[in-house]
Amino acid sequence: MKFTEFNYKISKLKNLELPGVEAQHKLAPLLRIQELTDLDIEAKKPNKAGVMALFYPDKNEITHLVLILRKTYKGVHSNQVGFPGGRVENFDKNLKHTALRETEEEVGIPKADVRVVKKLTKLYIPPSNFWVHPYVGLIDRTPNLIPQESEVEKILEIDLEHFMDERNLISQELSTSYAKNIQVPAFSLNGHVVWGATAMMLSELKDLLKLAL
Repeated sequence: MKFTEFNYKISKLKNLELPGVEAQHKLAPLLRIQELTDLDIEAKKPNKAGVMALFYPDKNEITHLVLILRKTYKGVHSNQVGFPGGRVENFDKNLKHTALRETEEEVGIPKADVRVVKKLTKLYIPPSNFWVHPYVGLIDRTPNLIPQESEVEKILEIDLEHFMDERNLISQELSTSYAKNIQVPAFSLNGHVVWGATAMMLSELKDLLKLAL
């Protein structure tokens, strides 16, 4: 889809009700749904993070979404695909500022250039004890994407139509930090399997875009 058309239609997002947890659960491993049932999240005093689902035109004016492949490290999200974003710092004004700041740090897009159009449903991640707050943003030009050397292994530029294509919903057997050899629903995007929390947030984003586009 051409970005001019996308930019026009995306204005509908402001007035649309969020698909919410039901949409997230379409791409949730069964064990995750069971784990979240009746869980007192606030009692766990979770950390907070802000992430950004950022859309932009490529050089051919085709709409793309930016994701990142994280570096391999000793942690539960090692070498996984995710949104640009990260942990709230004391100097952040709010969660939206966190998402914008982290996006600038991780992929090089100046926060002043991003127009935030919608906040999605927050998502709790049990293995890392984080409440993640996702936002949808736009940048009206083709960005110069620069991966943060310490955090980002690779920047993934996802064509909007590729993301929306139902054929890219798959089931994959994986071993996770909490279970071995389990079947999980996932997206296949640019040759990468995207599952877990990122897939759950993408699922809500996709359902929301279906209403707008």
